[in-house]
Amino acid sequence: MKIIGIGNAIVDVLCKVSDDFLIKNSLTKGTMKLIEESEFKNLISTLKIEETISGGSVANSIVGISQLGNEVGFIGKINDDNFGEKYEEGLLKENVKYFYKKKKEPDNTGSCLILITPDSERTMCAFLGTAGKISAEDINEKVIMNSKITFLEGYLWDKGSPKSAFDKAIKLSKITAMSLSDQFCVERHKDNFLELVKNKIDIVFGNEQEFISLINAKSFDEVIDFSKQLNKDIIITRGEKGAIAINQDQVIKCGAIKNLNIKDLTGAGDLFAAGYLHGKINNFSIQESLEKGTELSSKVIQKIGARL
Repeated sequence: MKIIGIGNAIVDVLCKVSDDFLIKNSLTKGTMKLIEESEFKNLISTLKIEETISGGSVANSIVGISQLGNEVGFIGKINDDNFGEKYEEGLLKENVKYFYKKKKEPDNTGSCLILITPDSERTMCAFLGTAGKISAEDINEKVIMNSKITFLEGYLWDKGSPKSAFDKAIKLSKITAMSLSDQFCVERHKDNFLELVKNKIDIVFGNEQEFISLINAKSFDEVIDFSKQLNKDIIITRGEKGAIAINQDQVIKCGAIKNLNIKDLTGAGDLFAAGYLHGKINNFSIQESLEKGTELSSKVIQKIGARL
């Protein structure tokens, strides 16, 4: 196994909305909010569903890596219900090995309402359901130990027991990669994330604002200086400014692809990570890995949904 991903197993429900809808429902554009199932049902009751697909941040990345011809797997908790069945089918059809045997759980399979505004920005309302109950017991030790890279998502820190799964995976993995997930996630877990980034994670993905929040930086130059002190890959996406990789004194930049017909920014970071990790496990240079991440990211934002 080249890469095993561990994350929230969530079915994405995509809907187009106006900015007024976000304001009316007190939602902050471009962020992820955790909600109860009742609120999820209330929000979706007034919307037209564009698409329903299996999702989750790291799962999206893992599917992207699989589509590039790599052997990959995923660990995430689902219920034996309609959404759970749909979720598993979505992974298997993309040749992703799924290392969780679904069974009846007290909570339903997790779902995420992805609200797409006219500017193509996405705002997420996630009901984690049983996905948020993943624990150390759900982690397949043999799979982790036999994988070259273990890829984790910061969103796993949003509930109690997933942290034990997170810690177990780090201890067992050869190389650990992590996505910071989103700015609000960073703000909620800043001290923990800073400890992970400094001492436990080998490859860290995040956007410019997430890293600025992580270290309370006043400028992006401070982020670069901080990253240079770490003996690891710090991978930062900067939107129209492109992407940058930092490892000690190496600072490698990659420009963004211009003149795109952007439809939906959902999955931009997920597919960037997929391209970069594909390069990493196939002995690409850092520059080539950045370019592959940029290529995949630019493709996914020109369609609706977080997968190619």
